[in-house]
Amino acid sequence: MPVSFREALGLGEPLPRLKEAWIALRGADSVPPSRFGLSSLRQLHPKIAPPLWFGRQVVERKVILTNLFNHEQSPIEEGWSVKKTRVRDFRGGTLSYDSHNGTDFAIPVGTVVTAAAPARVVRRYVEYNRGGFKLILDHGGGLFTCYAHLARPLVEEGARLERGQAIALSGYSGLDALVTLLFGVPHVHFNVWHDAEPVDPFPHDGEASLWRGGDLPVPAGQDEPFDFQPTLFDAAAVSEAIEACKTAATREALQAIEDPYLRGATLVSEWNYYPTRFPLRPRIVREPRPREGVLTLPFEAERFDGVVFADEL
Repeated sequence: MPVSFREALGLGEPLPRLKEAWIALRGADSVPPSRFGLSSLRQLHPKIAPPLWFGRQVVERKVILTNLFNHEQSPIEEGWSVKKTRVRDFRGGTLSYDSHNGTDFAIPVGTVVTAAAPARVVRRYVEYNRGGFKLILDHGGGLFTCYAHLARPLVEEGARLERGQAIALSGYSGLDALVTLLFGVPHVHFNVWHDAEPVDPFPHDGEASLWRGGDLPVPAGQDEPFDFQPTLFDAAAVSEAIEACKTAATREALQAIEDPYLRGATLVSEWNYYPTRFPLRPRIVREPRPREGVLTLPFEAERFDGVVFADEL
């Protein structure tokens, strides 16, 4: 579907967006500034990026994976790093960067993004310093997914979703795109949080795949989805983590959420996007589901049937 260049970049309200971008460059309360270097330029893909910006497919019916979860991440206390200094993806390759804790799905701007499993939308918000427009989905049992760099969310907070249901139109909102412009690859940054902690959905180091049907993501099929039940939180553990938060404004905002479920779900997103603010990370999920194949490719099966790795093109 068509989205404007302004919408793709998420610049509907430029002043607050620029203030948020400044946080990435200069840091904020309990958040060190981000780290860049010449190795960061290796993330640019001048052959892949321009067609995607103009809504054109690069590889027929395939989503391109441009960055995978890094299993050798640098200490987050040093600041979010987009350098490539010590990198190992689930294949043993280097398709990632220092602080990358998700999967980047490169797709044409305006692509329909779908729910990777039955879910409830627990958060819809924008932070230009941390992924632009984002949707956070709870899939139950402490399994959450986050979809970042969106252009236009299509669902509201509290919505119940079926597997494969449309949730947004893709773009490249956030500071990343402003810095790299047409050489930066439009993508959906896809976080998976299992037991409320960041994990790689691909099989690795003896851990099972979180993708349904195999090692790689495939589109949603017609078979019966798993029965969705909202995540159960340990209220005492949630309160303990919040009370220990170093940033007063974040702590007070979390404590002001009256619904215990939403307080726990919001904590999951906050401590994963701003880990340096949370010195205590107790187990907050009461009944975590086992690591098993649950997720499907978060795009329409009519348009995509699989993935390819950017370093294999």
